[in-house]
Amino acid sequence: MEMVVTAIAGDLVNRFISFLIKKHESHANLEKKVERLQQLLLRIHMVVEEAEGRYITNSRMLLELKRLSEAMYQGYHVLDTIKYKALCSTRDEKKVSSSSNALSLTNSIKCFHTNSTNCFHTTRSTTTIFHDLDSVLENLETMVSNMTEFVVLVGGCERMPRSPYDTYLYIDNFMFGRQVEKQQIMNVLLQENIPPFAPTVLPIISTNRVGKKTLVAHVCNNDRVRSHFSLILRLKGESIHKTEHGAFVPTGRTLVVLEFTSDIDDVSWQKFYSTTRRMGKGSKIIIISRIESVSRLGTIRPMHLNSLSLEEYSYLFKVLAFGSTNPDDHPRLSLVASELAVLMGGSLVVANVCADIFRKNQNLQFWQHILNKYRNFLANNFSVFCEHPKLLIERDRPVDISKLVSSTSAPLRLMPPHCEDDDSTRDLPKVRYGDLIAGSVVPPREKFELVGWESRIPPYKKYVNVAMFSGEVNVSEHVVSPCKKRIRFS
Repeated sequence: MEMVVTAIAGDLVNRFISFLIKKHESHANLEKKVERLQQLLLRIHMVVEEAEGRYITNSRMLLELKRLSEAMYQGYHVLDTIKYKALCSTRDEKKVSSSSNALSLTNSIKCFHTNSTNCFHTTRSTTTIFHDLDSVLENLETMVSNMTEFVVLVGGCERMPRSPYDTYLYIDNFMFGRQVEKQQIMNVLLQENIPPFAPTVLPIISTNRVGKKTLVAHVCNNDRVRSHFSLILRLKGESIHKTEHGAFVPTGRTLVVLEFTSDIDDVSWQKFYSTTRRMGKGSKIIIISRIESVSRLGTIRPMHLNSLSLEEYSYLFKVLAFGSTNPDDHPRLSLVASELAVLMGGSLVVANVCADIFRKNQNLQFWQHILNKYRNFLANNFSVFCEHPKLLIERDRPVDISKLVSSTSAPLRLMPPHCEDDDSTRDLPKVRYGDLIAGSVVPPREKFELVGWESRIPPYKKYVNVAMFSGEVNVSEHVVSPCKKRIRFS
């Protein structure tokens, strides 16, 4: 995960400085600001990385760690934006990225929330970038100056077991971010219940596909958690009626992970919860759902998981896309990755699909080709549905992916994910999403199964959709109800 903070390529910095000097300040002063930003990021990154490798039980320390992490990613984002502006101001960059399609890293993300397409022809002003640099510098300076107590307290926290592998080189096999949320959940699980024999209920609520199941699975695989509970049960919400007849009543300390895809009535929940009171002392219940009303079942404050911020998401995508390659050595590729990170709107599945394609072929023209495809795909769905594809998928609506396929102009509809044990799709032809985007396969003319991405970490979730060619896409098409996926835990 770690991006080694190295000096920005000299020629890019000089071009950017020359571009700003007429309106703002001297070359030497601006150069010092950029250098100072890199120094501050290095110091904060060291502290954040050390803190993420410790067991932190103090809630205020966890909040401070979250603030430091957010500030760090914002700093990296400003550095990327400076390089972006420097490249776009050079004549040869016009061959790589048309100025009419250049994206504003700030305005574009706002565009996705307002469902507007006007931002496609917007560029950030130099004044805004310069203000961001000053603002981030001031914020980081303040944090570093007040970081001494936090560093001392972190030094007194117990270290987590170290992985035998470099987690930053093999990031595909590890959970990115969510370190604060992970420790908050662990603190709840390892504390005593009040009253002792009434299991604590922690609801974790979020929209689809932001990583709540992965986060919980990561917590459940922690050595401390596994040794604390004699049994960890994973149940679907529809299964809790079995407990009314005594189908299970574990006697030891038990952790129950419940996933609700629909709401539950209060009577059924009370019957289930009264049964769980007979479990061992110190038992806990985690509820996972995207339904806000389910949070009422909690005995403590629910945890709401949001999508990664643009800064975090962009950082993650670059790490995945470049692998062990340093992005600072390939500034034009980094520019393409920055634009695509904005276009993807925070989708973790699409980020992994595109990053896998990019890692296999780190060629500028190829990356630009994929970027242009995604621009056309996004514009097409905005034109037809007036909404970002990520939002359509979250609401289980079909998405038109024909612009991602070079070999067709007919509407190619990507349907909402289906159940992995759905027998009706077992005999369908299978195509990998990445191969389709890269143009290495031709999609079948019949209905086929599109394999998006399979997680390499628990819960090893596999993202599978059915795709088919069709006539005109009907905007008013009914919403397809979400399916219940079979999740495999290790």
